[in-house]
Amino acid sequence: MDKLAICGLLLAFGSLFFGQWLGGGSLALLFNGHAFIIVLGGTIGAVMLQFPWAVFKGAFKHLSWVLFPPDFDLQQLAHQLHHWSNLVRKEGFLSLEVELEQLDDELCSQGLTLLIDGIEVNVLQDVLEQLMDMEQEKLERYARIYESMGGYSPTMGILGAVLGLIQAMSFLASPEQLGNGIAVAFVATIYGVGFANLVFLPVSNRLRQIFYRYSIYQEMLIVGLTSIAVGETSLALERRLAVFVKGA
Repeated sequence: MDKLAICGLLLAFGSLFFGQWLGGGSLALLFNGHAFIIVLGGTIGAVMLQFPWAVFKGAFKHLSWVLFPPDFDLQQLAHQLHHWSNLVRKEGFLSLEVELEQLDDELCSQGLTLLIDGIEVNVLQDVLEQLMDMEQEKLERYARIYESMGGYSPTMGILGAVLGLIQAMSFLASPEQLGNGIAVAFVATIYGVGFANLVFLPVSNRLRQIFYRYSIYQEMLIVGLTSIAVGETSLALERRLAVFVKGA
């Protein structure tokens, strides 16, 4: 669990509610079902029109990474690569078949499989780098989902405000209904700007930070596997991996 992300989320919305209460306003005024449906429904609908279903589904699947990011432990990866290197020197590449059964990372599994098959080092590196590039491009599209939502949300808020004002104008003779229409207008604007700047854009940038950490993890894995493939010593492997561990 990422405590900083949770604290940031609570602070952002807490400041909004506390400021409303401190100014003497009612917190109930910030909750309006009509405005919520207009802004959130319109935003999601626009994004669904822009992106294919696979990207849309993948983006929401990775939303949990914001609060519960995977542990891309570079130190642990370094230990794992050292273990594989020692195993290969003692028993050969076929000994990695047992290790292969314990992996759930696609890039790592592909790398070990290629090592076991005895593929040339330059081909091994090219294949793994292509896989990494494709994976990172796919993850970037997930981040762009929330970035797009951050762009559409304020516009949906303006649309909600206009609809609220149109509703208000139709009830000029009924002050009690007039107030409801004006409330929808202003709350829709708050929702549009608030969702964009407190949720969608921060989520997009947060996911990019996690994906960047994952790319460092993948690059370190590729360097380690190519080092094992050419039969480098443990000291040489350690020096290569130390660059990633110290720089992260």
